[in-house]
Amino acid sequence: YNHIGSVWYKMGEFSQALCFSQKAIDIQKKTLPPNHSNLATSYANMGRVSYHIGEYSQALFYYQQAIDIQKKSLPPNHPDLATSYANMGSLCSNMGEYSQAVSFHQQAIHIREKSLPPDHPR
Repeated sequence: YNHIGSVWYKMGEFSQALCFSQKAIDIQKKTLPPNHSNLATSYANMGRVSYHIGEYSQALFYYQQAIDIQKKSLPPNHPDLATSYANMGSLCSNMGEYSQAVSFHQQAIHIREKSLPPDHPR
């Protein structure tokens, strides 16, 4: 369902993308441990779509869910966690929460500096 949701997102069919991503979350919540990284990915997908359509409060909720799970299921310097922090930074910036945006982006940079080679394009 996540992959289908991603295709709908790429096609600009955001309500379909949300529907399929939510189906993935519903199934994962029943079948996976609550801190499974796949569930974090599904929440991040929901956040991405919500952010894109301007539903910032929903995006904030989903991105925070993803971060909470990733902090428990991934090593502290995992690049996926950096991506989630960067997503939150962009969202906070669009919401006018600039100091929070800077903080999230700094967390993302800190992780990327530790986890990626110095010449990595990210």
